[in-house]
Amino acid sequence: QMRLRESGGGSVQAGGSLRLSCASSGYTGYTKYMAWYRQAPGAEREGVAVIRTGDGTTAYADSVKDRFIISQDNTKKTVYLQMNSLKAEDTAMYYCAADFEGRLSIGPPLPSRWKFANWGQGTQVTVSS
Repeated sequence: QMRLRESGGGSVQAGGSLRLSCASSGYTGYTKYMAWYRQAPGAEREGVAVIRTGDGTTAYADSVKDRFIISQDNTKKTVYLQMNSLKAEDTAMYYCAADFEGRLSIGPPLPSRWKFANWGQGTQVTVSS
């Protein structure tokens, strides 16, 4: 049973930084894509950043480009999201997602949330202005 566990969320003032981590376990083989999505209250879940784990290709939502960086460790079991210059509108629950099929397009635009079958429980990020 695959498991994704996010950590690193918290409260920060506008202009600050946070680093989210997503640790994966409970599977054999390798993921094809891993991603970060976020969902604010009353809003749809939206893509933030995606990484193709085989070659490290990345894609970002326009709203976070040049502020957020998605990366992975060498074993490809953990994915990170470095978030800089945070804004109040970045406040949301952040979710990690994993894909094993490799049939989606990295984008931009980022893949629909429905392309990912594996999700973590989320970690809350709150940015105060």
